[in-house]
Amino acid sequence: MTLQDQVARLFEETRDDVYRYLLTIGLHPPQAQEATQEVFLRLYTALKRNEEIRNHRAWIFRVAHNLGLKVRAQQSSHESYEPEIEARMMDPELNPEQSLLERERMVRFHRAVEGLSEQQRRCLFLRLEGLRYPEIGSALGISPSAVGEFLRRALTRLKKVGDE
Repeated sequence: MTLQDQVARLFEETRDDVYRYLLTIGLHPPQAQEATQEVFLRLYTALKRNEEIRNHRAWIFRVAHNLGLKVRAQQSSHESYEPEIEARMMDPELNPEQSLLERERMVRFHRAVEGLSEQQRRCLFLRLEGLRYPEIGSALGISPSAVGEFLRRALTRLKKVGDE
């Protein structure tokens, strides 16, 4: 398998996950698309230079994380969550009452997620993308036990909001 084939395979397998993660840390969709492509370009460059990368997925997310933070800092404004956009994307089969209840549930959920610390949100979103604790720790530069603690606190907080 050539280097190009290897990177192309990794791109196909993880680009959607990387893109979603970049959106969760606050990038606007066009910047998230560009950053996703940049991550895989950097992967190709690193592999071409024969850098040793033991866990490609963790490396990809670590680079995406760092690049995403840099790009986010350069964005002119940070758009917050807009429930109206979410409502337009919901199931059209729901009746008006069900739609209202679903929209209210989504607003509560997004507010609860916004109430988490930055590190808790990052750990949660990377876990939702299927990364294991050591991979999340590698991507964020923290220990796997710290990842576990951030996730435990995040889930405890989200559960409290869900019980209200």
